Parts: sequence; C-alpha cells; structure tokens
Amino acid sequence: MKPFQNLWPRTGSPALGGPAVHVGARHVQIEGGVAQTLVVIGYPREVTAGWAEPLLAYPGQLDISFHLEPVPAATAATRLRKRRARLESAHRTSTAQGRVEDPHQITAAADAAEIADRIATGQGRLFRVATYITVHAPTLEALEAELQQVHALCASLLVDAVPATFRSLQGWISTLPLGTDLLKAGRSMDTDAAATLLPFTSPELVADLGETTVVYGTNTHSSGLVAWDRFCGGLDNHNSVILARSGAGKSYLAKLELLRSLLVGVQATVIDPEGEYLRLAEAVGGTVLRMGTPQGRLNPFALPPEGVDEQAFTNRALFVHTLIAAMVGELSATEKTVLDRAVITAYAEVGITRDASTWGQDPPVLADLAAALEELANAPGQGEETGRAAQELADRLEPYTRGSHAALFDSSRNTHLGGHLSVVSLKELPDEVRTVGMLLALDATWRHVTATTTTRPRAVVVDEAWLLLQDPAAARYLARLAKAGRKHWVGLTLITQDVGDVLDSELGRVVIANAATQILLKQAPQNLDRVAETFHLSSGETHLVNTAPRGCALLVAGHQRVGFGPLASAAEHRLITSDPAELAALRDEQPEESGHPDHGPETHDPAGEA
Repeated sequence: MKPFQNLWPRTGSPALGGPAVHVGARHVQIEGGVAQTLVVIGYPREVTAGWAEPLLAYPGQLDISFHLEPVPAATAATRLRKRRARLESAHRTSTAQGRVEDPHQITAAADAAEIADRIATGQGRLFRVATYITVHAPTLEALEAELQQVHALCASLLVDAVPATFRSLQGWISTLPLGTDLLKAGRSMDTDAAATLLPFTSPELVADLGETTVVYGTNTHSSGLVAWDRFCGGLDNHNSVILARSGAGKSYLAKLELLRSLLVGVQATVIDPEGEYLRLAEAVGGTVLRMGTPQGRLNPFALPPEGVDEQAFTNRALFVHTLIAAMVGELSATEKTVLDRAVITAYAEVGITRDASTWGQDPPVLADLAAALEELANAPGQGEETGRAAQELADRLEPYTRGSHAALFDSSRNTHLGGHLSVVSLKELPDEVRTVGMLLALDATWRHVTATTTTRPRAVVVDEAWLLLQDPAAARYLARLAKAGRKHWVGLTLITQDVGDVLDSELGRVVIANAATQILLKQAPQNLDRVAETFHLSSGETHLVNTAPRGCALLVAGHQRVGFGPLASAAEHRLITSDPAELAALRDEQPEESGHPDHGPETHDPAGEA
C-alpha cells in the first residue's frame, strides 16, 4: 500500500523553485511541517474589548486571520428585517402549537431587533466577519496534540471552531497575509462586536526600536521575543533600574543586557563592587581598574585640562564636599564653611587657582586637605568655633589621611577610564570604604562622560546601588546624575537587592521615578506590597514578581508591561554566570597557560583575585 501522504494532491513544483504542498482532507503538508485550518462558526453572545487575547497570545504557532467585509446599509436593513420575520414567525408558530419556548430563538430575535435599531439610527454598521485559525506543527501527531489544546482554549472562550474539511488548501491560503478569503464562512456582526475581535491589545511591547535595540529574552505570555531600546527618542530618559531579592538573577540579566548593548555600539562603564564583570571585560577587550591596588587610584581633586570645563574648579570643590560628607557624616554649616576654605587653600598650596591656566599642576591629595584644615584650626585670629570645627573635621578624616585607608587617597593622578567598556572593580576595597569607593568611581565615570563628546550612546551601570542610596550625601549625588544623564546621551542603570531600603528613602524613590525602564525580578515577601504600590502592579503582575523563577522578570515602561525570561546563548552564559559550581567547572576547563579567568586585560595585580 502506498504511503498516505503520497495520495494527497500536490500543488507547486520544486523543479520550478517553489515549495511543494500536499493537500489532504483536513491537513496540508508544507515544507517544514503540517497545518490544519479551523473555521470559527460560533461566538459568545456578550464580549468585552480584548476578550480574544488568550487566543491571540497562544504560545504555539498559530496563524489567525480576520476578514471584515462591510455590508451596505440598505442590504443590512433588508437582511435584518427578513431575519426578524423568520425568528418571530417561528416563535409565534411554536406558541400556537403549545411548544416550550426556545430561549435561543427569543434571544436571537431580540439581538436582531437591537442591531436593526442601531443601524437605522446610524450608531453602527453591519459587517460580514470571518475568522480562521491555522494550527502548525512539525508532524501529524504533534498537530493532533496542538489541535486538542486549541479546541480546549476556544471552548473556554465560548468559541465554536470546526475544521475546514475538504477545503484545507483554501483555509491555509485564507490565513496567509494576502487579504484573500477563499472559504467565505463569515458571520454578521455590528461595529461594536467586530471591534472587540481586532488585536488592539497584545502582550508584546510596542515601541520605536532603533539601532540600539537589545533582546532581553522570551515573552512569558507568548512565543515572541522581548526587544527594548532604552535609548530611543520616545522615552523620557535612558535610565533603568533592576530590582530583585538576593539570588533572583539581577546581575545575570544586567550582564546579558550589557554584553548585547556593546554589540550594538553602546559604550559602557561598570561600577562593580564584587568583581563579577571581570571575565566579561576580558572577553570583550575592556579596561579594568581595580580600586584598592596601586594601579587603581582616583583623585577627587584632579582637574581636567584647560578649555574642557570652565566650571571644573567649582565642580571639584562641590564634589569634595559630597565626598567628605560620605566619609565622616553630615556636615554642619560651620564645618561646610571651614571645608570650603580648606579646599581652596589646598589647591593654592600646589599653585592651582580658579585660573584654568594653572590646572596643569599636580593636584593636591586628601592629606593636603587635612593639613589645610589643621592650618586653619591653628591660624591666629580664627574664632573659637571655627577653629574647633576645623580641628574636629581634620581628626575625623585621619583614618583616610594617616590611618589604615590612607593608601587609597595618596595619588595625585587619576587612572584613565575609556574605551568601549570600562569596569571599576571595588572587590579589593574594605567594606568600611566601599561606599566612598563607589562614589569616587561614579564621579570619575561622570567626569569622563561629560568631558568627552561621542556619537554613540553610553551606559553607566552601578551594581549594588543600595550602598550609595543608604548614604544621604551619596544618594543626593546619584539622584542628580539620574536627572542629568539624558543631556549627555547617558543611561544610568541601577541594580539593587535591598528594595525596601530604596523605597523607604525619598532619594531612592526619586532615582526610581527618573528611570523610564524598570525591571522587577522576584521580590522578597516583606517588600511585595510596597513594590506593587510603587509600580502600580495589577494582581497578576504582583503574582508574577512574587513567584517568578530565577532570572524571569517584569519589564515596566510607562503603561507597557511585559513578563520575560532571559535568553542567553552558551557562549554568553559562560561569560555572565556567577554560579559558584559553574565557575569552578570553567576554571577546571581553563588551560594553565591561559591564566586566571578573572584576570582583566589592564590588571597588574594577579594576587589580588582569589
């Protein structure tokens, strides 16, 4: 006996370069799989906008087509009049014969009368609507399984769908994007009913995607991809926040976005508290600055060359105020006055003034500032309160000038930041000065961004941003940069796990409010209510961020919300994973001559990495 598929008629010729189509009673076999078309013959009586979204968002491969043909008003009135006459006549006949009333017949007559009134008064029009669903699968067995799921879904929506028996080819063609209806199996609908079928709502993101579009992963509600462009012109700013509990996969997602942003031409700088981005930087040829080592020094007093920024002297003095406040705590009015005098004095001692021509001199260091404070404290003619404030401030700075942390601030020159990717690692810094190190790194990054011109967008990634947000002075600085980033084509990415602390802080809420892109991964139960209130999450979205698997997230961008799961290739996964077991396996695979996988290209301190 011949195989069944050989009995099907064949349309098309591979010899002529076109695909062959085998046509069966209910299926068509095309290159790559089989397909069957279902004709929708029954709809629910009452529907709302978006009622068909579960069908439109079905995760399998479906082609759904709507064919709408307007019916002329005169023809519609005639048809409705005849329809009403038949229904009412049948109802009167059944009543005269003593039969039980048919509720469907009564409802149909009432609906026909209502539609006729709407058309007569110009409130609507009549359309001939045909809906076809073509289900695709690789094999006949898989197609039968898909058809059962689609039928079950249609039944849950009160939709009746039947196969296009002996018209399988016409059904398949009717669902192609040709605008051709070969089945002609339409139903009459008025304007409101037809409008609810149209896919005006969708689980997919709708945005102007440009050259810097990045694929985040797969849509959890459909089979599509979630692609987003933070730097498109339609957004209020280019900032992003990634909020999650510990271990939810926020750093994995941030590194995936960073890697793909580099591929589309975005320049990036990363402030990395735990050294998680070093392997990625090595793989893409980035620059690594290890703070806490002799090669990783950032001097807050360093000035740019003449002509770069006329306000650089004033800006440096203001940042020193922010830095000292982060080191010793909030300053009183007297201490701020004394500190301002000491900063100007420290610059003057090395020959630097507000005149830009003097900015080429070696800048002072933190020890010079402490010496200027002590000089002010002991200067004759100073008031008792001023002298005491200067001396107290110098004493509080002693751990950073003469104590255990002095080596971090003893260099007069900055390490260069630049290139397509720069990673500032804070892993070697003690925990006591980690916040200060992050602030220094962020300031150096921002100075580099604002002092250089570029034709490409730039991203600044701050991991474990809660370290900055928990300090009032550092939080104010971060909030100011979040507001000013758009002016310099910069997108600030903040990643934090202490969501409760961020939301409890006024400045933390300011930073979140100034992020047009917000990504929520799995949240801790104690923070769930606050997160739902802050981001105006629905009950379904709240459930998503409460039960999301590791790495899965909800992307919030204004009124657009979409859930997604990360999608990384094997090569990308090797670079961005932070799982200890996987990292140990990678180190075992690493040849001895290739060196340590965490050793960055600009690092000169191999012993600094465990």
